[in-house]
Amino acid sequence: MIEIKNLTKQFDGHYVFKDVSFIVEDAKLIVVLGPSGTGKTVLLKSILRLLPVDSGEVYFDGRSIFTADSKEVYEIRRSVGFVFQSSALFDSMNVYENIALPLIEHKNLSSREAKERVKELLEIVGLPGREKLYPNALSGGMKRLVSIARALALEPRYLFYDEPTTGLDPIMRDRIVNLIVNLKKNFNKSGIVVTHDLETARIVGDVVYMLKDGEIQ
Repeated sequence: MIEIKNLTKQFDGHYVFKDVSFIVEDAKLIVVLGPSGTGKTVLLKSILRLLPVDSGEVYFDGRSIFTADSKEVYEIRRSVGFVFQSSALFDSMNVYENIALPLIEHKNLSSREAKERVKELLEIVGLPGREKLYPNALSGGMKRLVSIARALALEPRYLFYDEPTTGLDPIMRDRIVNLIVNLKKNFNKSGIVVTHDLETARIVGDVVYMLKDGEIQ
């Protein structure tokens, strides 16, 4: 469970968000809905202590990420898979290398084990056999799917999705939405989805909050 309590952040005297509080229960998805520029991505990064806040607390399974030492912060972040809006794939790496990167950095896997894990992840996201393709050969939706596969690589407890359906055609949007729902249902992946897409929010969210004028409603 993730507990966000009275989280507040300002930029140049302007509240990006103020006294934001909500709970992410196990196997549940929280949606934070709002138009672009309202601070949804800043909120996600602040929860992970990637950006400083002015006040508030965030607890991951009872552990405060704001008072944790560097080792504990690292462990907490390891429990979260982050799906970036831009997909954030390395253009010089093929699909296999992009997904295998966290496995190579953080797990002592043999080459064979890494290949099997990447194969399994690509099957989960519906892109089997795409290991050798480079990002410039992928559509925007396929890049998003690879990003989700990479986020799953270390078997995180939580998934944070930053505008997962932005800029996608309706067919690919539905595919991503169904994948998010299936990951929660079949793999118990709880987390946070930030989006401006009402239809996505309606389908994936167990609880939906609106971030408006810096406040959660």
